[in-house]
Amino acid sequence: MWDALWPIGQKVEESAIMSASLRPASSQTSPGRTTHTHSTVPPLPSLRNYFRKRLLAWFDQHQRLLPWRRTAAKAGEIGDNQDEGSNRPDAYRVMVSEAMLQQTQVTTVIPYFERFMARFPTLPTLAEAGEQDVLLLWQGLGYYSRARNLHRAAGVIVDRHGGRPPRAVEELLQLPGVGRYTAGAIASIAYGVRAPIVDGNVARVLCRLDAIREDPRRPAVREALWRRAEELVPIRRAGDFNSALMELGALVCTPRNPKCQTCPVAACCQSRQAGLVDQIPAPRPVKTRPIIRRWVFAVEQNGRWLMEQRPPTGRWANLWQFVTVPRESELLPPPAAVVATIGIAVKKCRILGSFDHALTHRQYEFTAVRCEVKKVTSNGAAAISIDTARPRRWAMHVELKDLPMSRPQTRVAEMLDDADGQM
Repeated sequence: MWDALWPIGQKVEESAIMSASLRPASSQTSPGRTTHTHSTVPPLPSLRNYFRKRLLAWFDQHQRLLPWRRTAAKAGEIGDNQDEGSNRPDAYRVMVSEAMLQQTQVTTVIPYFERFMARFPTLPTLAEAGEQDVLLLWQGLGYYSRARNLHRAAGVIVDRHGGRPPRAVEELLQLPGVGRYTAGAIASIAYGVRAPIVDGNVARVLCRLDAIREDPRRPAVREALWRRAEELVPIRRAGDFNSALMELGALVCTPRNPKCQTCPVAACCQSRQAGLVDQIPAPRPVKTRPIIRRWVFAVEQNGRWLMEQRPPTGRWANLWQFVTVPRESELLPPPAAVVATIGIAVKKCRILGSFDHALTHRQYEFTAVRCEVKKVTSNGAAAISIDTARPRRWAMHVELKDLPMSRPQTRVAEMLDDADGQM
């Protein structure tokens, strides 16, 4: 076998990871099993090159036309983020897309990416922007720390790298929010650096390729997958190869109902040979998500709504919201009790409705309450708060669209629209 990463039967840190080296799946059949050979497989010494060539040929023909794959020449930005004459995607566009694609579907990202690039066409324009502007464009995409880190990284690149994303993995890893995968993706896709990547799609492809039955999220298994990815990535067309591995996982080697019959490298797949494709990778352990309940008080005064800004750290950091507090009871507290909770006296409280919002590790249940300010000062405006822990302001309804808010809070704004339409 050729440079087997895990010879059959070998353990990795006492983990029973049973894997064959990358080799052609046998064309022989065992009782009750039918295997298919997609093409003639070359001798083992050239198998690594066979795998690369088959995958790249498939990618050249079947890759999706995604906006961030546009080359620097077509983007018209050579000299800012790319080498002269480069035929690779622009480094800034790769950087933005990789931030957006974390934990998010490609189809969801495309319109956000296009709006973002229209507003911030170059890295310096992003670095010069205010954080609230960046968060507003990110609104609805979720995982807002990605936007804040991308904005901070742009500033670092302008200050330390002349406005051009660095090409070395080691330097990319020093940027805010850039981890091992993102650094490898930018370096290889934008600059052609021979750097491996392992995301969810690549991990699934590699696990099936080597028939790895262990959980790929385990540190020992994950590190072994990184070594396998590094072994496979070629010197030439490293970025295309990495993109091809991700594309294969997204379009062919999918989590459910993989299209093995059309896979360009099926002849090398040990899971297919063993009839284990549907069992690999190991499913994620089921965990119970805690339920967190919140009251959302939409406090109105003369057509304006009381808004507060969340703290600069934590979930939904620096985003704006209606006054949101823990919900300890199923019953709406009386107005006299609400003042102690939200810091402002209100009247005519009525529940608009409740809805759930699921995050990766927890489940939220929000109950929206519409109410009016009870006490007004001599100048006709209500005191904003007796609690100054969070910045607060009054906003007209038309101004809400200019405040970056999380999806639950925009949902409350939509509920207010629906309620007004029914009045």
